[in-house]
Amino acid sequence: MIRIAAAADVHASEASAERLESAFADLAGKADIVLLAGDLTTRGEPEQAEVLAAACRRVDVPIFAVLGNHDWHAERVDELTEVLGGAGVRVLDREFATCCIGELELGIVGTKGFVGGFPGSALPDFGEPLLRRVYAETTAEADAIASGLQAVVHCDVRVVLLHYAPVIDTLEGEPAGIRTFLGCDRLATPIAQHGADLVLHGHAHAGSFEGRIGEIPVYNVAVHVTGRN
Repeated sequence: MIRIAAAADVHASEASAERLESAFADLAGKADIVLLAGDLTTRGEPEQAEVLAAACRRVDVPIFAVLGNHDWHAERVDELTEVLGGAGVRVLDREFATCCIGELELGIVGTKGFVGGFPGSALPDFGEPLLRRVYAETTAEADAIASGLQAVVHCDVRVVLLHYAPVIDTLEGEPAGIRTFLGCDRLATPIAQHGADLVLHGHAHAGSFEGRIGEIPVYNVAVHVTGRN
């Protein structure tokens, strides 16, 4: 058994420093690995990443993360990643990683995901070049999930770590009009095709905790959601 501590949308800033330090300190002896599903900072500033990094230094287990839309806001992703890396946080961007937890090998496929919608409200690969670039960006994210899952096929446990939602189930509670911007079912296609044991995402603050891709459990681990579950 692997004990996974997962969270998303912690939105680190100076104002949240005490809360984050307490939350991470409380993980001692309770988790084998920490997975952070994006929106690690409030506005993507390296100073905000320093707040999260300080909290992560309290944890003596592996920490993996993906970035979210808030983390991209300041366009300082390289600096953000460097700060977090200095605290031992491995940020995955269309990448995969493996680690051993006891006798089990865990494979983590991590990428942000992107928008696109779900049946009945999906962006098509048609029309203005700008919209087609949005479609292409989501395609690249889905392709990264596929290649990552192929690379970790040998692992005992495989986890897909995203920020955007791959299923509509975990968006229940969000206004229907914004669901196109909360995720895309095309992210679920490679997961259904190649298989995984667990999918984690965030972003949908008013969404629901649990969904599925076939028999694969999907959890929305935004702190706004898990805080009331």
